[in-house]
Amino acid sequence: MSVLYELPAFGLALTLSVYLASYGLYHRLGRPGLLSPVLVSVVVIAAVLQLTGMPYALYLEQVTLLTLLLGPATVALALPLLRNGKALLATAPAVIAALAAGGVVSIGVTVGAMVALGADEATLRAALPRSVTSPVGLTIAETLQASVPLAVVLTLVSGTLGAVIGPALLTLARVRDERARGFAIGLTSHGIGTSRVLGESTVAGGWSSAAMVLNALVMTVTLPVVAHLVTG
Repeated sequence: MSVLYELPAFGLALTLSVYLASYGLYHRLGRPGLLSPVLVSVVVIAAVLQLTGMPYALYLEQVTLLTLLLGPATVALALPLLRNGKALLATAPAVIAALAAGGVVSIGVTVGAMVALGADEATLRAALPRSVTSPVGLTIAETLQASVPLAVVLTLVSGTLGAVIGPALLTLARVRDERARGFAIGLTSHGIGTSRVLGESTVAGGWSSAAMVLNALVMTVTLPVVAHLVTG
């Protein structure tokens, strides 16, 4: 197997083929949350790496192209923010209140869960950026001197879970306004959640994108202060 996975294009080909297959399956079956292409791709690729014994560092090296594209992709998701600028300004008090409430709850839940589970300081620092879109979250993790690989995993898990169960929870809570639904998903599930709601509604996608960007800006300033207060 080492002969196969040491091929320079193996990791890239594996990632693209698994994602495209899972994306097709996702749409063919009516876009169920549990079959989110990102979630399925993570599970399948992790299983392949485990079965073949391929080192994660080697896989990461082979998908460098995709990693480099993560930044431009995030910027592209921010474009709807410009289109919804007037609407955001018109509802500025509600937007600010939602950002503040979402930030407080996110940080409170993260710190509370880590303390309750007896996590050490390093794990707590890595968990703090979990609700921030990946490129910004990784920068924050480095600023906090946290484990970047662990921060990646926690961010991915947080985004995927939010994208999978978030819409259902909002429906259960009878939140029907597309703007509110989109903003809630973007605030908690960043790029992964935004990509999902964009496929369902351009309005919800635009507001989700706006929440993702605004949350990243706020957390960039807030999390270092929180980390200092919590971990000393």
